[in-house]
Amino acid sequence: MFASSMASSAKRRAVGLGENPEECEDNSSDEGLEDDDESGEEDSEASDEEINEEVIVDFEAHTISDNDFNGVKKLLQQLFLKAHVNTSEMTDILIQQNHVGSVIRQAEVPEDSDNEGDLDEVFGFISMLNLTERKMRLQGVQCVEDVKELVLAQCEKSCPHSMTEQLEKVLNDTSKPVGLLLSERFINVPPQIALPLHKQLQEEMAEAQRTNKPSGRCHFCLMISKTCKEANKTIPARGQAPKEELMFANAEEEFFYEQATIKFNYSVQEETDSCLTGRWSFNDVPMKPYRTVMLIPADRMPAIMEKLKEYLTL
Repeated sequence: MFASSMASSAKRRAVGLGENPEECEDNSSDEGLEDDDESGEEDSEASDEEINEEVIVDFEAHTISDNDFNGVKKLLQQLFLKAHVNTSEMTDILIQQNHVGSVIRQAEVPEDSDNEGDLDEVFGFISMLNLTERKMRLQGVQCVEDVKELVLAQCEKSCPHSMTEQLEKVLNDTSKPVGLLLSERFINVPPQIALPLHKQLQEEMAEAQRTNKPSGRCHFCLMISKTCKEANKTIPARGQAPKEELMFANAEEEFFYEQATIKFNYSVQEETDSCLTGRWSFNDVPMKPYRTVMLIPADRMPAIMEKLKEYLTL
């Protein structure tokens, strides 16, 4: 059972429980197998029990700091893969503007606990990077231009020309800033953790807008989500189009997809050997990895937050 809460401190916010990320590694082993069938069955049962064991971990959200550089960059690389996006520069910006955004770390564990982990390890993070803010445009921030070029190039390949023109117009309109919403985490960190993180981010952005700080005012939200489709689909009847179900690595991002005014997918099959970092559990069905781009008007965020609340507090 997952529980989530928010403490009052902005520097240290308890956000919930989850599974140990080490569980995504394959715990099965062929070592020590006996020739005796009965012994083999016992080993198999013991292995199954070990794999199915859940380790409950307390998570806390902290303000992004310099110590989080490697963890945040690693998660950004998991999102962008081999795309030409300067993830080091992007990580630096997220750390510099740490008045918005949080990182997820393991909470302090009692001395008598068997769960020993690196308390500085980043299990996930959330932040907003303004793509059209005037100061950034004047500075010519490379990672911002990289993201724009990436989504426009993929849109041009996948969508009608009119949609590409519409997206380009939105991205270049400095009077209506676009924020890149980044919400990345280990695949086996449960989605319930997203609700308090998104709530906190919305509050931080409102405060940033009130105090005229970067990334406070966004008219649109741009998201790039890790998604997958089944690799082997049955051939549909003649005259019927094949139906491909889009599955989100971060389940809650489906609600953003529903509210998006521009949305499209592009394959990253050639950029990765596996669908996602960690174990992708859909009954071992082969999956094709994609990235899904979504543009969501800011005035639709309250409806999304209501959906998140309804879905993630069941």
